[in-house]
Amino acid sequence: MTNNIDSIVKKSKEVSLKWRDIPAPQRGEFIRQFGEELRLQKEALAQTITKEARKIKTESLGEVQEAIDMCDFAVGLSRQLYGLTMPSERPNHRLQELWHPLGVVGCITAFNFPMAVFAWNFCLAAVCGNSVIWKPSPHSNECAKSIKAAWDKVSGDFSDLILILEGGNEEAVSICKDNRITLVSATGSTKMGKELAPIVSARLGKLLLELGGNNAAIVCPSANLDLTIKGIAFSACGTTGQRCTSLRRLFVHKEIYDDCVKRLEKCFDDLIIGCPTKEDSQIGPLISEESYNSMQKVLNSLRNKGVQVLGGERLEIESPEEYYVKPALVLVDDIVDEMLSETFAPILYVKRYEDLKDAIHMQNNVSQGLSSSIFTNDMRESELFLSESGSDCGIANVNIGTSGAEIGGAFGGEKDTGGGRESGSDAWKNYMRRVTATINYGEELPLAQGVEFDES
Repeated sequence: MTNNIDSIVKKSKEVSLKWRDIPAPQRGEFIRQFGEELRLQKEALAQTITKEARKIKTESLGEVQEAIDMCDFAVGLSRQLYGLTMPSERPNHRLQELWHPLGVVGCITAFNFPMAVFAWNFCLAAVCGNSVIWKPSPHSNECAKSIKAAWDKVSGDFSDLILILEGGNEEAVSICKDNRITLVSATGSTKMGKELAPIVSARLGKLLLELGGNNAAIVCPSANLDLTIKGIAFSACGTTGQRCTSLRRLFVHKEIYDDCVKRLEKCFDDLIIGCPTKEDSQIGPLISEESYNSMQKVLNSLRNKGVQVLGGERLEIESPEEYYVKPALVLVDDIVDEMLSETFAPILYVKRYEDLKDAIHMQNNVSQGLSSSIFTNDMRESELFLSESGSDCGIANVNIGTSGAEIGGAFGGEKDTGGGRESGSDAWKNYMRRVTATINYGEELPLAQGVEFDES
């Protein structure tokens, strides 16, 4: 597996020209077989995720299942790449939209979902007729190799439909600079997106960005607190707070604030933190020392301001080289600067609110716009939250947390989250180019808008 970008792009371009000539339902059959191979290897693939990304077993298995689900989705899609036929204003004319493959797609993924996010992109890109060059996180190269090996087992002459470019920032930039790569799909931090986007835009390339989230939930007086606490705990602490959809900010109505905080404290205390290979572990370690230091820098800044911080300390568990932490509850009376940016760690800010519209405003008043949720049994509150005056995020949930999206709906967010959409719904259109075709099947040449062009 060479890291020579030129040779990789040449190989990817070559296979894309052959792959696009395969009828879409036949491309779907390759993806179906890929999904079957992932099913056979599910346990082994999950173990690789746990080993590299340090996710607990059930989350690792869930991630492989997500990749399998994407294969199933793409198989069905292979017979549903629909274009539109529109009535023409001109007699004896037909107006039609056609969708064609882009060619080569560059896919840059992060460590926290080392297989699923690639599957979101690859399954849709491939069934649409494209090849994919994948640059995984340096933290998850073995995950990428395992997925590639599964594809190689079923792909026959189309093994090169997935090519891996290992490396870091330099390799990501090389993908973005290459004008033979029509679309660059990048998942990661907002900082990364803002650095890569101008490079692709300078060559007028296509971008699909799924960047950071500073996600919030609102707890209303009518909420079922048993359900709510469970939803909050998973969203804030699952994957050790290292999901782009992890819950960062919590706004709780003043009438139930004390009860909610008390329950959260107990819930956080009861969480089982330990080696992710153990069956009972709910939270594993942070991915790196850098992540730990970033978390502690923020918590120390809060403490220096007199803000109440519960938890957040490092725990001596298993290997001394790994960074296990207790999730932190940060109780704030006012919006502090630290709340306005995302720290990729299990830190949950909790604040009172009195009026739902104020809570929605505080939720929206950050630069990110990925995921959001409201816990309520009042239909008027949930409908306000989902209305044009409500959440400004790409994902808005009612009575579930901010994380745990299903593949059937398009995934992504607004503002500094990048505006991209991956996974289900009509996200497949990102991987195709649209052609508007007009067919004249008559003997005359009427012009649109009644324009006359008399040759006499």
